[in-house]
Amino acid sequence: MVRVVIVDYGVGNLRSIKRALERAGAIPVITSSRDDIKRADAIVLPGVGSFKGVTQNLGPILRPLYETIGEGRPVLGICLGLQLFFEWSEEGGVKGLGLIEGFVDRLPSTVKVPHMGWNSIKIRTWSPIIDGIPNGAYMYFVHSYKANPKKKDVVMATTTYGCDFPSIVEAKPALFGTQFHPEKSGSYGLAILKNFVKLVKQ
Repeated sequence: MVRVVIVDYGVGNLRSIKRALERAGAIPVITSSRDDIKRADAIVLPGVGSFKGVTQNLGPILRPLYETIGEGRPVLGICLGLQLFFEWSEEGGVKGLGLIEGFVDRLPSTVKVPHMGWNSIKIRTWSPIIDGIPNGAYMYFVHSYKANPKKKDVVMATTTYGCDFPSIVEAKPALFGTQFHPEKSGSYGLAILKNFVKLVKQ
């Protein structure tokens, strides 16, 4: 069985992603232990909270986190977790993990924020994380900020809400991110989590 660490950095709603990963066939553990992170088969950076607050809470576990990611073990960033992959965020004006070139800024003022509810994804490039997911599938979003990758080849899918923004990203060595919440996105969201677990097994 695949042991997936859900990093506990002070955000809410961790139980729902834990239950969803169990349904996807993983053994998920919610933890902020450095040793647990080092022993993980894969890591999930979960998705609700403040960018600045989370980066502050990550401080004590940054080293084992970078080491584990550097070894090529798969990482799934969900919502805020995806945004943490980038170099900095307009939310709080703080640095991210710097795993993907680019930045995070607020959704346009022309639309109501947060962007909350169901919206469709437009697949740009095939990725194993979206195997079996149809173009136009609806996913569940809750966010006020969006990622702006420097290199567009990391964008697997986009969604439109006031503008086009990345809703699925993938980068080497094994980084995968969804701006939506797969644990709240019904059968398609569960399929994405199953794809992630399958990737970890491989």
